[in-house]
Amino acid sequence: MASLSDRIRAFLRSPKGQQLSQKAHDQLRKPENQRRLRQLMQKYSRRH
Repeated sequence: MASLSDRIRAFLRSPKGQQLSQKAHDQLRKPENQRRLRQLMQKYSRRH
């Protein structure tokens, strides 16, 4: 039985995984999404 990380790696190598990865990168290039991500990271980093 393949581990979860092995299955994720296999998915990311597949055409559908590559497409999803590209979509994620495209979304992260948008300034509004970068701002949202920074705010989210700050929110959860303060809790420690």
